[in-house]
Amino acid sequence: MKKFSIVLKYELKEYFSNKTFMILTFLLAVLGAALLFLPRFVDMSDFTGVKVVGGGEEATEQEPGQDKTGYGYVDLAGVVREEVLLQMFPNSIWHRLESVEELETAVQAGYEAGFVVTGPASYEYYVFNKAMTDRNTAVFNLAMQQFYRMDYCAQKGLDFNELTAAYEVPIEVTEQILNKDSGSNYWYCYGLVIIVFMLIVYYGQMIAVSVTSEKSNRAIEVLVTSTTPNSLLFGKVIAGAVGGLFQMGMILGATLLSYQANREQWGGMLDMFFHIPAQVLIAFVFFGIGGYLFYAFLYGAMGALVSKTEDISKSVSGLMLVIMGVYFFSLIQLSNIDGTVIKILSFLPFSSYSTMFARIAMGTVALWEIILSFVLLVLSTLGAGWLGAKIYRMGTLRYGNPIKLGTALKDLKKSR
Repeated sequence: MKKFSIVLKYELKEYFSNKTFMILTFLLAVLGAALLFLPRFVDMSDFTGVKVVGGGEEATEQEPGQDKTGYGYVDLAGVVREEVLLQMFPNSIWHRLESVEELETAVQAGYEAGFVVTGPASYEYYVFNKAMTDRNTAVFNLAMQQFYRMDYCAQKGLDFNELTAAYEVPIEVTEQILNKDSGSNYWYCYGLVIIVFMLIVYYGQMIAVSVTSEKSNRAIEVLVTSTTPNSLLFGKVIAGAVGGLFQMGMILGATLLSYQANREQWGGMLDMFFHIPAQVLIAFVFFGIGGYLFYAFLYGAMGALVSKTEDISKSVSGLMLVIMGVYFFSLIQLSNIDGTVIKILSFLPFSSYSTMFARIAMGTVALWEIILSFVLLVLSTLGAGWLGAKIYRMGTLRYGNPIKLGTALKDLKKSR
């Protein structure tokens, strides 16, 4: 235990004395917090729909009529009604032009877009640069349908308002969600799956590189004489877990707390990303740590199978395929959170670190399922630690060509 604590302290010192690691951690935490404090100091009402008044002391709705978006149109069919366009395009100003050439010039000069109405049910759309989020044609289509109905009612002697009231009956609905709102929880769950994946890959790779580097420069020969391979591997893995938790905790904590402090200024529009329930965060921490330790021990073992850092990618390729497969399956199955596939994955140790907390966040899961899944993950992590230590001990002092995992397992079986 004493040897393990010495290794752990040394590895932790390597992380926390690394200026790049510390500066990057604090920089990302401050940057995330600063971005979420922006609405208190910068008018982002066009984006959030909430205007900050008096340096963030009071939030009010955006005042109408400010910064109106300019549009132009040419009405060759005589059907356009500007009052309808003003209703359908909020905060807009419309200019009637006499020719297509004049409209093109106006759009090139700065108009948001232009429309040439060529018939009761047809028009041409003019825009300088069309954005991926451009919805102008979709809204103008509704306006054209409105024009057509108004003209039809006028020709047939019908009351347009009465017909509209009967045709567009307002429906009131009150949702009573008895368990989870999967739609609202989807995006933060998506983000947490990505975070735990990045944590495993980034720190797992660092552990493998550290082991291989010590082996390639022969430092391992000195280390194994003063401590045990088990202490070396467990010290590296636990130190990596502490370093990863510190870095991710600083960044994620600063971001979540900053959003909670500025949620009103954002109008709640980022709840889908940052308004995460406490039970989901707790599940994320426990299952995330379990998954990280499970794969970190295996990464350390894979690093011991090679003597050169350039061979690491070959050694960990099989492990990386498993991690990538779990990652993509987890993201795909988020849209079917109570399906059979994700239920099975939530009990398998190599995938439960992401799928179980996803089920907790978005689906229906019994307490016994959570306990069983976590117990299986803990036991498998201990098994991975035991196996990783055996392979690490066997591979650290074997140099030359990379050792295949199958060969290492056969050698371990023979040595029993």
